[in-house]
Amino acid sequence: MSIAPTTLLAAAPPALPHTSDNTQLLVAVLLSIGAIILLITRLKLHPFLALTLGSGLLAVVAGAPFDKLLNSFSTGFGSTVASVGLLIGLGAMLGKLLADSGGANIIADTVLARTGSKALPWAMALIAALLGLPLFFEVGVVLLIPIVLLVARRGNVPLMRVGIPALAGLSVLHGLVPPHPGPLVAIDALKADLGITLALGLLVAIPTLVVAGPLFSRVAERWVGPLEAPTAVTPEEPVKREHTPSFGAVLATILLPVVLMLGKALADVVIDAPKAMVQRVLDFVGSPLIALLAATLLGMLTLGRAAGFDRARISDTVGKALGPIAGIVFIVGAGGGFKQTLIDVGVGDMVSHWAGQWHISALLLGWLIAVLIRLATGSATVATITAAGIVSPLAANMSSTHSALLVLAVGAGSLFLSHVNDAGFWLVKEYFGMSVGQTLKSWSVMETIISVVAIALILPLSLLV
Repeated sequence: MSIAPTTLLAAAPPALPHTSDNTQLLVAVLLSIGAIILLITRLKLHPFLALTLGSGLLAVVAGAPFDKLLNSFSTGFGSTVASVGLLIGLGAMLGKLLADSGGANIIADTVLARTGSKALPWAMALIAALLGLPLFFEVGVVLLIPIVLLVARRGNVPLMRVGIPALAGLSVLHGLVPPHPGPLVAIDALKADLGITLALGLLVAIPTLVVAGPLFSRVAERWVGPLEAPTAVTPEEPVKREHTPSFGAVLATILLPVVLMLGKALADVVIDAPKAMVQRVLDFVGSPLIALLAATLLGMLTLGRAAGFDRARISDTVGKALGPIAGIVFIVGAGGGFKQTLIDVGVGDMVSHWAGQWHISALLLGWLIAVLIRLATGSATVATITAAGIVSPLAANMSSTHSALLVLAVGAGSLFLSHVNDAGFWLVKEYFGMSVGQTLKSWSVMETIISVVAIALILPLSLLV
């Protein structure tokens, strides 16, 4: 296949204002991002407020009128919540049904019953990847760690040997595969095709998971040494429920949105006639909103009803799923407002101009920007939102496959080197009973491997598609 000319930005860059204006824009970007970092990491301000204040500072320093500031932020906030917030809510409902019905334990028990001790790391990576499709990372950790501890105890294997593959499975899905919030926001900002991004994301995610999960787990085991699971989080054997969903029903429910979205992407490639009825139907059912809605409604039957829940219990379960994710929706929305402010003051054009002069790959640039913001803020979501907003003009003339790869590059960069400013770092540390040093040697290195391996796959892939 030919190389798309947009991958290496050698085309003539767009005209920009005078150098003094460029300098002012650069100062505005650095000050606003620095303020967001300071507010989140030092002053412990909620990311929603930090992103909102950072957007205001960006516009003021860049010299934008106040009416334009308000319009940019509110437009970006509203469009992001409208496109992403609904999907986050539906994903949370599906994840809550999976957790409360015992569906997660069904998957774990079924896979482990057919797995020998040598294959346990691979089995845990598979379980985490399956559970990671509909679950947010933090929810997945809370749900999966008790299973990891049980597996280590039952199989008499080192905790790191099964823990790292499980964490890698959740993290890879979180950074690279929609419908997780980060990839969804990047898809929206870069106007990428969701189905193509999902397909390429899975293609990159599988080898990345293999390297960062089962293969690295043996190295992490040697670096960290033997671990005793902390008594405070060591689980008891799961209580046997009178009614439980079947393994096939749970698996079908989890995979339904993925199958529908991939079907839409395949139809767009295979079917030439845009008005064909089959394509129109697949475009409808394969849209992310309909796909996740269908999976959630199906989950009420295959998970809720199969677990013996009555209608009131099912309604209560899906209702309780919305409260904890309200903060995520507001953070994502504020990130969308910051992204739109970046675009409207001309930062994207400035980055496009510089990238064209330096002949930097758009994919590598997106990854590097996300890496820097991730290191500074500790938030993968903030890194994805901000980096996607900065490089969004670079995707304007890209093919659908290359804009999807740019989404993945930004997502890969957002996972780089989780350390002490990341809430996930402390969550993993406490659940596994590790010291800070042990967590850096295992979790932090694993996150870095995921980021580096992913971009190492994405860059040559851009030459082939």
